[in-house]
Amino acid sequence: MGEQRKRYNEEFKKQTVKYLQEQTKSVEDIALELDIPAKTLHGWKAQYREFKNESVASMDRIRQLEQLLKEQERELRLRDKRITDVEEELAIVKKAVHIFSKPKNDDSSS
Repeated sequence: MGEQRKRYNEEFKKQTVKYLQEQTKSVEDIALELDIPAKTLHGWKAQYREFKNESVASMDRIRQLEQLLKEQERELRLRDKRITDVEEELAIVKKAVHIFSKPKNDDSSS
């Protein structure tokens, strides 16, 4: 007869996937270590994977971090442009205040 299948609760699966992601070992090595079929671990990884738990060496993690970096660079460029615009507006306002605050020459004393 067939061997009894082991059942694992969801928390165990999530913790195992987190462990997988934090390791530099292959899924196959960890499967041997935990005595769980590699196919099962791959399935759990697909279901419970969280990029924040992966080592930076993961290509998917690198792509995610590159995308995040591009978004932050774009936001910085937008902020720099807004700052430049506000600085130009401030310079114009300062000039206007200077011009309009000068006393008018009164030549009616002749």
